[in-house]
Amino acid sequence: MAKRGSSKSAARPPGADDLVVVLAGKELFLRSQYTGMLRTALQEKHGEIETFKFSGNEVEIAEVLDECRSFGLMSTHKLVIVDDAESLVNEHTRPMLTRYAEDPCEQATLLLRAGTWRPGNLDKAIAKVGVVTKCEQVDAAMALKWTMARVQRAYGSSIGQREAAMLVERLGVDLGKIDAELGKLATASGEGNAISAEIIMEMVPLTREVENPWVIQEPLLSGDPEYTLRQLRIVLENSGKSTAVPVSYACIDLARKLVGVSEGAANGENLNTVAKELKLWGPSRDAIMRLSRKISVSRARELLDASVRADMDIKRSADPVRTLEVLALRFASAVR
Repeated sequence: MAKRGSSKSAARPPGADDLVVVLAGKELFLRSQYTGMLRTALQEKHGEIETFKFSGNEVEIAEVLDECRSFGLMSTHKLVIVDDAESLVNEHTRPMLTRYAEDPCEQATLLLRAGTWRPGNLDKAIAKVGVVTKCEQVDAAMALKWTMARVQRAYGSSIGQREAAMLVERLGVDLGKIDAELGKLATASGEGNAISAEIIMEMVPLTREVENPWVIQEPLLSGDPEYTLRQLRIVLENSGKSTAVPVSYACIDLARKLVGVSEGAANGENLNTVAKELKLWGPSRDAIMRLSRKISVSRARELLDASVRADMDIKRSADPVRTLEVLALRFASAVR
């Protein structure tokens, strides 16, 4: 009989002893990684295995369970995978799946991969013979930690916290995208060399969806007029809808932070405390902190005033691209 799952089973990856596995969540990279881990574990335990794949949108529950219960012709163990399992598992099929989970076939592992998953009594039955593992999209802080660990484990390279934060800021928190870039960056950096901020800036343009236009803050702080204008255009052109106003808000936010740290430095305050109060994070935090004693309070306030005026001009039908380009050049000049 299969082992009973522990009360903490939902936090662990699937293993060879799990006869029913659910990988639930929208993070496709994690679902793919866990599937690979499960397949490897099964091969190590059973030798060659047969894999059968179904789409939850097209298959009937009886067909899936019949496949699990039938004996394989080519091997001693099967891996039966159902993608889009949320379409298969509903109020009518849950009782059948629950009964199967209560007495699963020892010669098959049923893997249900779903974007969403509604917990219930089925999960309790699965926990006794398998695991429900969440594959939810991570937040920025977790993506940063994952990036630093992944590049060392998978590519034999290294990346600092600032550089990892820069990569996450540019790509978002999609682990698949981050992993693809890490492979290229590690190769370009050369064996034994850490991935630098310079190579990230060169090889990873600001292509993140501009639902978060705050990605423009990093190039605004570079002090490089040409680079700043190039990245500004990428941000402005990277979405089908107008992003000029959100970008101007990001400029105002950045100028406000520069005012805060410059005033803190001038007043002799603890800058780590100031940074926490201003909610500074990522590569922008480090760049802003470095500027705290370099940029004067008056210069920072001039940037804030210019950012507010630019925002008002855009809302009054001024050319948004031209207005933001002029503002970007003011930032480049001020922080150089």
